[in-house]
Order: sequence, then C-alpha cells, then structure tokens
Amino acid sequence: MKTKTKQELHTRTLQTLKTKLKEARDALYLLRIDKSLGKLKNPRSIFWKKKEVAQMLSLIREKELENAKNI
Repeated sequence: MKTKTKQELHTRTLQTLKTKLKEARDALYLLRIDKSLGKLKNPRSIFWKKKEVAQMLSLIREKELENAKNI
C-alpha cells in the first residue's frame, strides 16, 4: 500500500474502514481462488493484499481504542 493511501486511511471513519476491510478480504479470497485455478499472473499480489488487510485491522483497532479512551 502506498504512503498516500495509508494517509488517506487515517482520515476515514471507523465504519468506512470496516467496509474497506470487507472489500479487501473479498478481493483476497478471489485472488486465492485465481491462484488455485492457475489464472493468477502475479502470486505476489496475495502477499500485498494480506499486508493491506493487516494494516486496516491495525487502524481499526487503533481507532476503537481511541474511542474507548474518550468515553
């Protein structure tokens, strides 16, 4: 994920991050299916998508802790 995209994710709300996470997980699922069928051109794309999902999960957790701290 590019730095510009990471900075953009920091400005999003918790709800939009969760929807983006769902989309990324769906895309990861499709990449895995393509790999098993032999259609995947770049197997490294699975690695990058997993990394993107992990970064989103970290951001979601960070925002949840901020919200809990403010209450």
